[in-house]
Amino acid sequence: MRRALSPFPNARPPGRPTAVGVAALVAVLLLAALALPRPALAQMDSREGIQLQNQILELRRDMQNLRDQMAQGGGGGGSSLGGYRQPAPAAPSGSSSSNDVVASLVDRVARLEDQVRALQGRIDEADNARKNMHDDLQKQIDDMNYKLGGGVAAPGAAPAAPPAAPVLRAPEGKPPRTPEMAMQEGNAALARRDYATAQAAAKEVLAAPRSPRAADAQFLLAQALAGKKDYAGAAVAYDDTYNRAKTGTHAQDALLGVAHSLTAIGEKRAACVTLDKLHTEFPNPRPDLKEPILAARRQAGCR
Repeated sequence: MRRALSPFPNARPPGRPTAVGVAALVAVLLLAALALPRPALAQMDSREGIQLQNQILELRRDMQNLRDQMAQGGGGGGSSLGGYRQPAPAAPSGSSSSNDVVASLVDRVARLEDQVRALQGRIDEADNARKNMHDDLQKQIDDMNYKLGGGVAAPGAAPAAPPAAPVLRAPEGKPPRTPEMAMQEGNAALARRDYATAQAAAKEVLAAPRSPRAADAQFLLAQALAGKKDYAGAAVAYDDTYNRAKTGTHAQDALLGVAHSLTAIGEKRAACVTLDKLHTEFPNPRPDLKEPILAARRQAGCR
């Protein structure tokens, strides 16, 4: 019978793995596993990433089992971390199972490292693509806002001629109405599809300084513009609604409105970026929005 080749050329084939030999290889394997990039593992939320993490955990268990076998078998080589000594000769044996296990573990570590690097590269590419698409989306919205001539009030912009108090001007012969009254009438007009009246009511509220209903009025304006099929203006108005209160009552509806408006004007790629942002900002959307969000993704052809 041919003798199996040992990974240690100066030592005779052992009956059991020596403490130094196996401990040294275990230390190398453990360091290789620990050297896997933690930021990459932290970002892995895909099935492939989870599978890799499970394989690494299994590999660590195998290495621990090998350590336990070495400890039970004993050996006179001392610690693998304290300085290497040539192991004492052992009785020859035809078994090379321990060496085969070590070689298998080394090969698995190398393959897992390659897979983790490849997956990290794909994650980086996806992050860069998402950032570029988000920048493109913001540029398109800014361009539309510019083309509209600033007709939609930007968030935080100072009003041109603020009145002394948040009391809205009414047509001649009628008493002034409060923002609450204007919003009530505007929402009623929106419900009966009188979009021009709803738009006028929203602008009245937005014209008043420090109005407590400004965010609601901005959302009403966006809905009215969408109802009038002014989708470019609606996209800007919905975006302003989101920027006024990014965690407010209308934030999820506003991002969905931006996506619908962009799809309507043929900007499906930008619409998908907006829907991805909606998923990132609100991973658990309101129950009444789950189906509309899925429908919007299908309409825009998002992957």
